[in-house]
Amino acid sequence: MDFRLTDDQRALAAGARRALERLWPRDALREPVDPARLRELWRGLGDAGFFALRLPEEAGGTGLGAAEAVLVLEEAGRALLPGPLVATQLAAGTVGGAAEGRTVVTRVDGTLVTWLDAADRVHGGAECAGAVALRSVDPLTPLHRVPGPAAVYEPAAALLIAAEQLGSAARTTETAVRHAGEREQFGRPVGSFQAVKHLCAEMLVRAETARAAVYAAAVTEDPVEIAGAKLLADEAAVRNARDCLQVHGGMGFTWEAEVHLHLKRAWVRARMRPVEEEAAELLAKALGAGNG
Repeated sequence: MDFRLTDDQRALAAGARRALERLWPRDALREPVDPARLRELWRGLGDAGFFALRLPEEAGGTGLGAAEAVLVLEEAGRALLPGPLVATQLAAGTVGGAAEGRTVVTRVDGTLVTWLDAADRVHGGAECAGAVALRSVDPLTPLHRVPGPAAVYEPAAALLIAAEQLGSAARTTETAVRHAGEREQFGRPVGSFQAVKHLCAEMLVRAETARAAVYAAAVTEDPVEIAGAKLLADEAAVRNARDCLQVHGGMGFTWEAEVHLHLKRAWVRARMRPVEEEAAELLAKALGAGNG
């Protein structure tokens, strides 16, 4: 099976990156995102076709598949794009205005829901009565906890969340390598020290391992493979952000650096289903069934 990107897929990823640089520039990370700002962003994303990727052409979409959606969500993860992007894309075609970015759609993941106050609809019609606002570790991701039974694991959503985590892991790897080459200590770039080299090498290995798993899962769309891909992508996003902070030193925690924002977002996404324990259990059951 060939998992290499086609020329069209590479062009799609490059186009998504350019669009995000225009719609969500780096300086936007330091600004508050209220519902009005989110709606403005959503309309821009809708115009750029972010939400209609998997809709058939006769329904006004581009007729692409999960692999292409993963490439676009990977770029969104790199850019730290805020908002319930996964839920709105999943709702395109079933919720009026979602594909065009006119309707902000969120979803319940386990017992958590993001951007509830800014959303027009909750994907799947989940009940959010009695939702309690939480203090989110990520300043760009407002959270609520909903009562009642936890929502079921949705492989399609988990795949897209894993893609966002992959994009974050790749971004922090690049950021660490660049900083290591520019920052000097004792008259030498810190990247010349063996300990920093090892950190950067391990970050690259984690990111590329997650990339292989996420891209493969996008092709097969197998629920167990998706769970494994999210497990690897969560680990890559969280650990790479931590190592990137280590390379930066104390300045990585400052508001001027985006590294700490990647770590905080990665923590939030890692609590989306399947979480580490759930993914490991799904994989263990699948392996056990295969051996039987």
